[in-house]
Amino acid sequence: MNILVLGSGGREHTFAWKLAQSDRCKALFVAPGNSGTQAIATNLNIGVTDFEAIKSAVLEHKIDLVVVGPEDPLVQGVHDFFLEDEALKHVSVIGPEKAAAELEGSKEFAKEFMMRHDIPTAAYESFTEENVEDGYKFLETLNAPYVLKADGLAAGKGVLILNDLQEAKDELKSMLVDSKFGDASTKVVIEEFLDGIELSCFVLSDGKDYKILPTAKDYKRIGEGDTGLNTGGMGAVSPVPFATKEFLDKIENQVVIPTVEGLKNDNLPYVGFIFIGLIKVGNAPKVIEYNVRMGDPETEVVLPRLKTDLVDVFEAMSNQTLSQINIEIDERAATTVMLVSGGYPEAYEKGKEITGIEKITDSIAFHAGAKLQDGKVVTSGGRVMAITSYGNSYQEAIKKSYQSIENLHFDKMNYRKDIGFDL
Repeated sequence: MNILVLGSGGREHTFAWKLAQSDRCKALFVAPGNSGTQAIATNLNIGVTDFEAIKSAVLEHKIDLVVVGPEDPLVQGVHDFFLEDEALKHVSVIGPEKAAAELEGSKEFAKEFMMRHDIPTAAYESFTEENVEDGYKFLETLNAPYVLKADGLAAGKGVLILNDLQEAKDELKSMLVDSKFGDASTKVVIEEFLDGIELSCFVLSDGKDYKILPTAKDYKRIGEGDTGLNTGGMGAVSPVPFATKEFLDKIENQVVIPTVEGLKNDNLPYVGFIFIGLIKVGNAPKVIEYNVRMGDPETEVVLPRLKTDLVDVFEAMSNQTLSQINIEIDERAATTVMLVSGGYPEAYEKGKEITGIEKITDSIAFHAGAKLQDGKVVTSGGRVMAITSYGNSYQEAIKKSYQSIENLHFDKMNYRKDIGFDL
Protein backbone atom coordinates (compact mmCIF):
# COMPACT_ATOMS: atom_id res chain seq x y z
CA MET A 1 0.00 0.00 0.00
CA ASN A 2 0.93 3.63 -0.54
CA ILE A 3 -0.03 5.52 2.60
CA LEU A 4 -0.49 9.22 3.42
CA VAL A 5 -0.58 10.47 7.02
CA LEU A 6 -2.05 13.96 7.55
CA GLY A 7 -0.48 16.08 10.30
CA SER A 8 2.80 17.40 11.63
CA GLY A 9 3.07 16.51 15.32
CA GLY A 10 4.36 13.78 17.61
CA ARG A 11 1.19 11.77 17.00
CA GLU A 12 1.85 11.73 13.24
CA HIS A 13 5.54 10.84 13.67
CA THR A 14 4.39 7.91 15.84
CA PHE A 15 1.89 6.77 13.18
CA ALA A 16 4.60 7.02 10.49
CA TRP A 17 7.09 5.15 12.70
CA LYS A 18 4.59 2.32 13.25
CA LEU A 19 3.43 2.14 9.62
CA ALA A 20 7.02 2.12 8.33
CA GLN A 21 7.60 -1.13 10.25
CA SER A 22 5.02 -2.94 8.10
CA ASP A 23 6.10 -5.05 5.12
CA ARG A 24 2.82 -3.97 3.53
CA CYS A 25 3.74 -0.29 3.50
CA LYS A 26 5.23 0.32 0.05
CA ALA A 27 5.56 4.12 0.09
CA LEU A 28 4.87 6.43 3.02
CA PHE A 29 4.04 10.15 2.82
CA VAL A 30 3.30 12.67 5.57
CA ALA A 31 1.67 16.06 4.97
CA PRO A 32 3.11 18.37 6.13
CA GLY A 33 5.22 16.22 8.52
CA ASN A 34 8.27 17.26 10.56
CA SER A 35 11.97 16.43 10.96
CA GLY A 36 11.09 13.05 12.49
CA THR A 37 8.81 11.93 9.67
CA GLN A 38 11.31 13.22 7.09
CA ALA A 39 13.79 10.53 8.20
CA ILE A 40 11.35 7.66 7.51
CA ALA A 41 8.87 9.00 4.94
CA THR A 42 8.43 11.65 2.24
CA ASN A 43 7.13 14.95 3.60
CA LEU A 44 4.69 16.86 1.40
CA ASN A 45 4.34 20.58 2.02
CA ILE A 46 0.53 20.56 2.20
CA GLY A 47 -1.78 21.91 4.90
CA VAL A 48 -4.11 19.37 6.56
CA THR A 49 -7.25 21.29 5.51
CA ASP A 50 -6.16 22.03 1.91
CA PHE A 51 -8.38 19.32 0.47
CA GLU A 52 -7.67 20.11 -3.20
CA ALA A 53 -3.90 19.87 -2.65
CA ILE A 54 -4.43 16.63 -0.70
CA LYS A 55 -6.46 15.27 -3.65
CA SER A 56 -3.66 16.12 -6.11
CA ALA A 57 -1.07 14.39 -3.90
CA VAL A 58 -3.28 11.29 -3.45
CA LEU A 59 -3.69 10.94 -7.22
CA GLU A 60 -0.06 11.73 -8.04
CA HIS A 61 1.38 9.24 -5.53
CA LYS A 62 -1.36 6.61 -6.08
CA ILE A 63 -2.29 6.64 -2.37
CA ASP A 64 -4.42 3.71 -1.16
CA LEU A 65 -4.90 4.75 2.47
CA VAL A 66 -5.13 8.15 4.20
CA VAL A 67 -4.68 8.33 7.98
CA VAL A 68 -6.01 11.59 9.43
CA GLY A 69 -4.04 12.69 12.50
CA PRO A 70 -5.60 15.96 13.78
CA GLU A 71 -9.23 16.93 14.37
CA ASP A 72 -9.55 19.99 12.09
CA PRO A 73 -9.72 18.16 8.74
CA LEU A 74 -12.18 15.62 10.20
CA VAL A 75 -14.50 18.31 11.57
CA GLN A 76 -14.25 20.09 8.20
CA GLY A 77 -15.26 16.90 6.38
CA VAL A 78 -12.14 15.45 4.76
CA HIS A 79 -13.65 11.93 4.79
CA ASP A 80 -16.83 13.19 3.06
CA PHE A 81 -14.65 15.00 0.50
CA PHE A 82 -13.10 11.64 -0.47
CA LEU A 83 -16.44 9.80 -0.56
CA GLU A 84 -18.05 12.44 -2.79
CA ASP A 85 -15.21 12.56 -5.35
CA GLU A 86 -15.26 9.98 -8.16
CA ALA A 87 -11.45 9.99 -8.40
CA LEU A 88 -10.98 9.51 -4.62
CA LYS A 89 -13.81 7.36 -3.34
CA HIS A 90 -11.80 4.12 -3.72
CA VAL A 91 -9.20 5.47 -1.23
CA SER A 92 -9.58 4.28 2.38
CA VAL A 93 -9.75 7.06 4.97
CA ILE A 94 -9.11 6.46 8.68
CA GLY A 95 -11.18 9.06 10.53
CA PRO A 96 -14.96 9.58 10.86
CA GLU A 97 -17.21 11.48 8.48
CA LYS A 98 -18.15 15.10 9.28
CA ALA A 99 -21.48 14.34 11.00
CA ALA A 100 -19.79 11.99 13.51
CA ALA A 101 -16.78 14.31 13.94
CA GLU A 102 -19.18 16.74 15.67
CA LEU A 103 -18.56 14.56 18.76
CA GLU A 104 -15.36 16.61 19.02
CA GLY A 105 -16.41 19.60 16.94
CA SER A 106 -19.19 20.59 19.35
CA LYS A 107 -19.22 20.03 23.12
CA GLU A 108 -23.01 20.49 23.11
CA PHE A 109 -23.48 17.84 20.39
CA ALA A 110 -21.35 15.43 22.44
CA LYS A 111 -23.32 16.07 25.66
CA GLU A 112 -26.63 15.58 23.86
CA PHE A 113 -25.31 12.32 22.37
CA MET A 114 -24.32 11.08 25.85
CA MET A 115 -27.67 12.01 27.37
CA ARG A 116 -29.54 10.31 24.50
CA HIS A 117 -27.61 7.05 24.91
CA ASP A 118 -27.41 6.97 28.74
CA ILE A 119 -23.63 7.41 28.81
CA PRO A 120 -22.49 8.60 32.27
CA THR A 121 -21.28 12.22 32.25
CA ALA A 122 -21.49 15.47 34.24
CA ALA A 123 -24.71 17.51 34.37
CA TYR A 124 -24.53 20.55 32.06
CA GLU A 125 -26.29 23.43 30.30
CA SER A 126 -25.16 25.46 27.31
CA PHE A 127 -25.37 29.22 26.76
CA THR A 128 -24.84 31.87 24.08
CA GLU A 129 -24.32 35.65 24.22
CA GLU A 130 -28.14 36.08 24.10
CA ASN A 131 -28.71 34.25 27.40
CA VAL A 132 -25.47 35.01 29.24
CA GLU A 133 -27.56 36.19 32.24
CA ASP A 134 -29.06 32.68 32.48
CA GLY A 135 -25.51 31.37 32.48
CA TYR A 136 -24.71 33.51 35.54
CA LYS A 137 -27.81 32.10 37.29
CA PHE A 138 -26.86 28.52 36.40
CA LEU A 139 -23.37 29.09 37.85
CA GLU A 140 -25.02 30.19 41.10
CA THR A 141 -26.77 26.80 41.37
CA LEU A 142 -23.44 24.92 41.20
CA ASN A 143 -20.74 24.40 43.80
CA ALA A 144 -17.13 25.41 43.04
CA PRO A 145 -15.06 24.62 41.07
CA TYR A 146 -16.86 25.79 37.92
CA VAL A 147 -16.17 24.19 34.53
CA LEU A 148 -16.56 26.32 31.38
CA LYS A 149 -16.02 24.74 27.96
CA ALA A 150 -15.93 26.54 24.62
CA ASP A 151 -18.35 24.61 22.40
CA GLY A 152 -16.09 24.54 19.32
CA LEU A 153 -12.49 23.57 18.59
CA ALA A 154 -10.02 25.64 20.62
CA ALA A 155 -6.86 23.55 20.14
CA GLY A 156 -7.25 21.87 23.53
CA LYS A 157 -7.26 25.20 25.38
CA GLY A 158 -10.98 26.03 25.52
CA VAL A 159 -11.69 24.55 28.96
CA LEU A 160 -11.50 26.66 32.13
CA ILE A 161 -11.80 25.33 35.69
CA LEU A 162 -12.32 28.16 38.18
CA ASN A 163 -12.80 28.23 41.94
CA ASP A 164 -14.30 31.69 42.30
CA LEU A 165 -17.93 32.35 41.31
CA GLN A 166 -17.32 35.96 40.23
CA GLU A 167 -14.29 34.92 38.19
CA ALA A 168 -16.40 32.20 36.54
CA LYS A 169 -19.03 34.82 35.60
CA ASP A 170 -16.35 37.17 34.26
CA GLU A 171 -14.78 34.39 32.17
CA LEU A 172 -18.21 33.35 30.84
CA LYS A 173 -18.74 36.95 29.67
CA SER A 174 -15.23 37.04 28.21
CA MET A 175 -15.91 33.82 26.24
CA LEU A 176 -19.42 34.66 25.00
CA VAL A 177 -19.42 38.45 24.69
CA ASP A 178 -15.73 39.24 24.09
CA SER A 179 -15.03 36.11 21.97
CA LYS A 180 -12.08 34.97 24.12
CA PHE A 181 -11.72 31.81 21.99
CA GLY A 182 -13.06 33.33 18.75
CA ASP A 183 -15.81 31.38 17.00
CA ALA A 184 -15.13 28.38 19.26
CA SER A 185 -16.79 30.18 22.20
CA THR A 186 -19.93 31.62 20.56
CA LYS A 187 -21.56 28.90 22.65
CA VAL A 188 -20.26 27.74 26.04
CA VAL A 189 -21.12 24.59 27.97
CA ILE A 190 -21.13 24.96 31.77
CA GLU A 191 -20.69 21.66 33.54
CA GLU A 192 -20.76 20.29 37.07
CA PHE A 193 -17.24 19.57 38.31
CA LEU A 194 -16.39 15.89 38.70
CA ASP A 195 -13.83 15.04 41.36
CA GLY A 196 -11.63 12.06 40.56
CA ILE A 197 -8.62 10.88 38.57
CA GLU A 198 -8.56 11.07 34.78
CA LEU A 199 -7.61 8.55 32.12
CA SER A 200 -8.15 8.03 28.41
CA CYS A 201 -9.65 5.07 26.60
CA PHE A 202 -8.97 4.50 22.87
CA VAL A 203 -11.35 2.56 20.68
CA LEU A 204 -10.97 1.41 17.08
CA SER A 205 -14.23 1.39 15.13
CA ASP A 206 -15.04 0.08 11.66
CA GLY A 207 -18.60 1.38 11.84
CA LYS A 208 -19.89 -2.02 12.89
CA ASP A 209 -17.53 -3.52 15.47
CA TYR A 210 -14.90 -2.17 17.84
CA LYS A 211 -11.60 -3.06 19.49
CA ILE A 212 -10.21 -1.38 22.60
CA LEU A 213 -6.58 -0.24 22.65
CA PRO A 214 -4.54 0.17 25.87
CA THR A 215 -5.57 2.91 28.28
CA ALA A 216 -3.32 5.91 28.87
CA LYS A 217 -3.15 8.89 31.19
CA ASP A 218 -1.77 12.22 30.08
CA TYR A 219 -0.64 15.28 32.03
CA LYS A 220 -2.09 18.53 30.72
CA ARG A 221 -0.76 21.28 32.95
CA ILE A 222 2.59 22.95 32.40
CA GLY A 223 3.76 22.82 36.03
CA GLU A 224 4.79 20.03 38.37
CA GLY A 225 2.02 18.65 40.56
CA ASP A 226 -0.51 19.53 37.84
CA THR A 227 -0.25 23.28 38.34
CA GLY A 228 -0.22 26.23 35.97
CA LEU A 229 -1.73 26.64 32.53
CA ASN A 230 -3.25 23.90 30.39
CA THR A 231 -1.16 22.63 27.49
CA GLY A 232 -1.67 20.15 24.68
CA GLY A 233 -0.08 17.53 26.99
CA MET A 234 3.25 17.25 28.83
CA GLY A 235 3.62 13.48 29.07
CA ALA A 236 1.71 10.21 29.26
CA VAL A 237 1.74 6.74 30.82
CA SER A 238 0.27 3.44 29.52
CA PRO A 239 -1.28 1.29 30.88
CA VAL A 240 -3.02 3.17 33.69
CA PRO A 241 -2.16 1.36 36.94
CA PHE A 242 -5.48 2.10 38.70
CA ALA A 243 -7.56 0.79 35.77
CA THR A 244 -8.26 -2.70 37.15
CA LYS A 245 -9.98 -5.37 35.07
CA GLU A 246 -13.23 -4.68 36.94
CA PHE A 247 -13.00 -0.96 36.14
CA LEU A 248 -12.09 -1.64 32.47
CA ASP A 249 -15.16 -3.89 32.20
CA LYS A 250 -17.30 -1.01 33.50
CA ILE A 251 -15.78 1.32 30.88
CA GLU A 252 -16.55 -1.19 28.13
CA ASN A 253 -20.12 -1.90 29.25
CA GLN A 254 -21.20 1.56 30.40
CA VAL A 255 -19.28 3.74 27.91
CA VAL A 256 -17.70 1.97 24.92
CA ILE A 257 -20.62 -0.26 23.89
CA PRO A 258 -23.29 2.49 24.29
CA THR A 259 -21.03 4.86 22.30
CA VAL A 260 -20.51 2.44 19.39
CA GLU A 261 -24.19 1.43 19.39
CA GLY A 262 -25.23 5.08 19.69
CA LEU A 263 -23.23 5.98 16.59
CA LYS A 264 -24.97 3.22 14.67
CA ASN A 265 -28.45 4.16 15.96
CA ASP A 266 -27.88 7.82 15.08
CA ASN A 267 -26.64 6.79 11.62
CA LEU A 268 -23.21 8.34 12.14
CA PRO A 269 -20.74 6.26 10.05
CA TYR A 270 -17.54 5.89 12.03
CA VAL A 271 -14.31 4.41 10.68
CA GLY A 272 -11.51 5.61 12.91
CA PHE A 273 -10.39 6.19 16.48
CA ILE A 274 -12.75 7.13 19.28
CA PHE A 275 -10.80 8.79 22.08
CA ILE A 276 -12.83 8.83 25.29
CA GLY A 277 -11.62 11.18 28.02
CA LEU A 278 -12.78 9.66 31.30
CA ILE A 279 -12.73 10.44 34.99
CA LYS A 280 -12.94 7.80 37.71
CA VAL A 281 -15.38 9.15 40.30
CA GLY A 282 -15.40 6.73 43.24
CA ASN A 283 -15.43 3.50 41.27
CA ALA A 284 -17.53 4.76 38.37
CA PRO A 285 -16.32 5.93 34.95
CA LYS A 286 -17.77 9.19 33.65
CA VAL A 287 -17.11 10.73 30.24
CA ILE A 288 -15.48 14.17 30.19
CA GLU A 289 -15.20 14.44 26.40
CA TYR A 290 -14.89 12.64 23.11
CA ASN A 291 -12.17 13.23 20.56
CA VAL A 292 -12.48 11.78 17.08
CA ARG A 293 -8.78 10.98 16.63
CA MET A 294 -5.88 9.73 18.72
CA GLY A 295 -4.59 11.97 21.50
CA ASP A 296 -1.17 13.55 21.62
CA PRO A 297 1.00 12.59 23.58
CA GLU A 298 -1.09 9.45 24.33
CA THR A 299 -0.40 8.09 20.82
CA GLU A 300 3.30 8.07 21.73
CA VAL A 301 2.64 5.51 24.51
CA VAL A 302 -0.31 3.56 23.03
CA LEU A 303 0.97 2.78 19.51
CA PRO A 304 4.43 1.61 20.68
CA ARG A 305 2.59 -1.06 22.73
CA LEU A 306 0.68 -2.34 19.68
CA LYS A 307 2.31 -5.51 18.34
CA THR A 308 -0.18 -6.08 15.50
CA ASP A 309 0.76 -4.73 12.06
CA LEU A 310 -0.91 -1.29 11.87
CA VAL A 311 -1.53 -1.59 8.12
CA ASP A 312 -3.50 -4.81 8.78
CA VAL A 313 -5.51 -3.00 11.48
CA PHE A 314 -6.33 -0.04 9.23
CA GLU A 315 -7.29 -2.35 6.36
CA ALA A 316 -9.65 -4.28 8.66
CA MET A 317 -11.22 -0.99 9.79
CA SER A 318 -11.75 0.08 6.16
CA ASN A 319 -13.22 -3.29 5.15
CA GLN A 320 -15.45 -3.66 8.24
CA THR A 321 -13.58 -6.84 9.23
CA LEU A 322 -12.25 -5.54 12.55
CA SER A 323 -13.95 -8.40 14.44
CA GLN A 324 -11.71 -10.87 12.58
CA ILE A 325 -8.39 -9.31 13.58
CA ASN A 326 -6.50 -10.06 16.78
CA ILE A 327 -5.06 -6.97 18.47
CA GLU A 328 -1.86 -7.98 20.26
CA ILE A 329 -0.46 -5.71 22.96
CA ASP A 330 3.05 -5.51 24.44
CA GLU A 331 2.82 -6.31 28.16
CA ARG A 332 5.46 -3.71 29.01
CA ALA A 333 4.58 -0.22 30.18
CA ALA A 334 5.37 2.78 28.00
CA THR A 335 5.84 6.36 29.13
CA THR A 336 6.59 9.59 27.32
CA VAL A 337 7.87 12.98 28.46
CA MET A 338 7.28 16.06 26.31
CA LEU A 339 10.07 18.58 25.82
CA VAL A 340 8.63 22.04 25.24
CA SER A 341 9.89 25.49 24.24
CA GLY A 342 10.60 27.97 27.04
CA GLY A 343 7.51 30.14 27.61
CA TYR A 344 5.05 27.55 26.21
CA PRO A 345 1.99 27.48 26.41
CA GLU A 346 2.29 31.27 26.13
CA ALA A 347 4.71 33.09 23.80
CA TYR A 348 7.89 31.19 22.89
CA GLU A 349 10.72 31.45 20.38
CA LYS A 350 11.30 29.04 17.48
CA GLY A 351 14.36 28.02 15.49
CA LYS A 352 16.47 26.74 18.42
CA GLU A 353 18.89 23.97 17.40
CA ILE A 354 18.23 20.59 19.07
CA THR A 355 21.36 18.60 19.83
CA GLY A 356 22.02 15.10 21.21
CA ILE A 357 19.23 13.24 19.37
CA GLU A 358 21.76 10.71 18.01
CA LYS A 359 22.83 9.85 21.59
CA ILE A 360 19.39 8.45 22.49
CA THR A 361 19.59 4.65 22.49
CA ASP A 362 17.23 3.51 25.27
CA SER A 363 14.21 5.56 24.20
CA ILE A 364 12.39 6.66 21.04
CA ALA A 365 12.44 10.37 20.22
CA PHE A 366 9.18 11.31 18.51
CA HIS A 367 9.50 14.72 16.88
CA ALA A 368 6.60 17.14 17.31
CA GLY A 369 7.37 20.85 16.86
CA ALA A 370 10.70 20.26 15.12
CA LYS A 371 11.90 20.66 11.52
CA LEU A 372 15.05 20.34 9.44
CA GLN A 373 16.71 23.63 8.59
CA ASP A 374 20.11 23.82 6.86
CA GLY A 375 20.84 20.23 7.86
CA LYS A 376 20.05 20.84 11.54
CA VAL A 377 16.97 19.87 13.57
CA VAL A 378 15.46 23.05 15.06
CA THR A 379 12.38 23.83 17.15
CA SER A 380 9.27 24.91 15.22
CA GLY A 381 6.52 24.67 17.84
CA GLY A 382 5.61 24.76 21.51
CA ARG A 383 5.73 21.02 22.10
CA VAL A 384 9.02 19.99 20.52
CA MET A 385 9.75 16.31 21.16
CA ALA A 386 8.24 13.34 23.03
CA ILE A 387 10.72 10.91 24.59
CA THR A 388 9.12 7.45 24.88
CA SER A 389 10.52 4.45 26.75
CA TYR A 390 9.45 0.91 27.62
CA GLY A 391 9.81 -0.68 31.05
CA ASN A 392 8.53 -3.61 33.09
CA SER A 393 6.79 -0.96 35.21
CA TYR A 394 5.89 2.65 34.42
CA GLN A 395 8.48 3.71 37.04
CA GLU A 396 11.24 1.91 35.11
CA ALA A 397 10.04 3.35 31.80
CA ILE A 398 9.83 6.91 33.12
CA LYS A 399 13.33 6.65 34.57
CA LYS A 400 14.67 5.68 31.12
CA SER A 401 12.90 8.65 29.50
CA TYR A 402 14.44 11.06 32.00
CA GLN A 403 17.90 9.50 31.52
CA SER A 404 17.56 9.90 27.75
CA ILE A 405 16.50 13.54 28.13
CA GLU A 406 19.86 14.29 29.78
CA ASN A 407 21.45 13.83 26.31
CA LEU A 408 19.20 16.39 24.67
CA HIS A 409 19.55 20.14 24.59
CA PHE A 410 17.98 23.24 23.03
CA ASP A 411 17.87 26.79 24.34
CA LYS A 412 15.23 27.27 27.10
CA MET A 413 14.17 23.58 26.91
CA ASN A 414 11.49 22.82 29.51
CA TYR A 415 9.76 19.63 30.65
CA ARG A 416 7.88 18.25 33.65
CA LYS A 417 10.03 16.19 35.99
CA ASP A 418 7.09 14.46 37.72
CA ILE A 419 5.21 12.53 35.01
CA GLY A 420 3.42 9.65 36.77
CA PHE A 421 3.68 11.41 40.17
CA ASP A 422 0.03 10.75 41.10
CA LEU A 423 -0.01 7.03 40.38
